[in-house]
Amino acid sequence: MLPGPEDDIASLFEDYAAGFDDFDADEIADAFAYPCIIWQFGKGNVFADRDELMENIEALLDVFEREEIAHSTFQILALSVSGPIAMASLSWRQEREDGDVALAFVCHYALMKGEEGWGIIQVVNES
Repeated sequence: MLPGPEDDIASLFEDYAAGFDDFDADEIADAFAYPCIIWQFGKGNVFADRDELMENIEALLDVFEREEIAHSTFQILALSVSGPIAMASLSWRQEREDGDVALAFVCHYALMKGEEGWGIIQVVNES
């Protein structure tokens, strides 16, 4: 039996989390389709292409390094798929090497399936 879209999307988020664990900006950027929007702290930022998003990812990884974040885990709270569009809500925990939780938050994602598979087109971080 072939994996369904839910399995494909879960796999995308596993790769996305692994990118953070490995401090691999390219792997993180691979999870996105362009253009994409990231909403945080009440402000939306539009990234027209991978190069624009890479600047944001590098800055985020600098924060992770300062906070000594070593491991990211997620739980899918909700996932709805309708054809080539999906909406997902994930609960994230980002921990330091000693297991101390540095960050815990919920993000909501809009995803679109294109020629290369599923990609994140919008992220909304709960503040």
